[in-house]
Amino acid sequence: MNENDTTPRGTLYIVSAPSGAGKTSLVAALLQELEGVVLSVSHTTRKPRPGEIDGQHYHFVSAERFLDMIEAGDLLEHAKVFDNFYGTSRAAVEAQMDAGQDVILEIDWQGARQVRVAIPEAQSIFILPPSRTELEQRLRGRGQDDESVIQRRLRDAESDSSHYDEYGYTVVNSDFEQAVRDLASIFRANRLRTPEQAARNRAMIKSLLAGAPPSA
Repeated sequence: MNENDTTPRGTLYIVSAPSGAGKTSLVAALLQELEGVVLSVSHTTRKPRPGEIDGQHYHFVSAERFLDMIEAGDLLEHAKVFDNFYGTSRAAVEAQMDAGQDVILEIDWQGARQVRVAIPEAQSIFILPPSRTELEQRLRGRGQDDESVIQRRLRDAESDSSHYDEYGYTVVNSDFEQAVRDLASIFRANRLRTPEQAARNRAMIKSLLAGAPPSA
């Protein structure tokens, strides 16, 4: 890149979905597909599970530390789930965006509302399953939950999905490869916005317009 060009500030993306819609797999595939995209690592007060690495899967902190972060306004969003706190560091996200990285937050619709207040320019994407029948098949296919848990997950999925229209984009995960392409197209299109292109190609545009006649 020419020294007169600059790397535009990254964009914050909120990605939400009901359980079973395939959000985690889609985001993992997107990270392999596109450069310059990172997944935000959340803070939590729960204990690490076997195989989890601090700073990679979560930032594991004490309840006291987490409450201090809330009090100081250090979190873009936070929630309490099953007696444990989860949240997103504002400073970490801002630093990644300042470095030109697009940052993904995998959070629910409640957290998404908090982030939109803090960063109104954030882009938001909701992942939907192709049907309730397919969603139920996916949940049962895991083979990990009993019937009561599956029914609860289906009810939660219906409730979560009712908030899809609060998001700027909706991706239906009926065909996984197509859904990955749809997701990537959102990121690529946003990188083509005029302010981003002007920053990336400042020297070229300046040279191109050097001989342009003055506007009327």
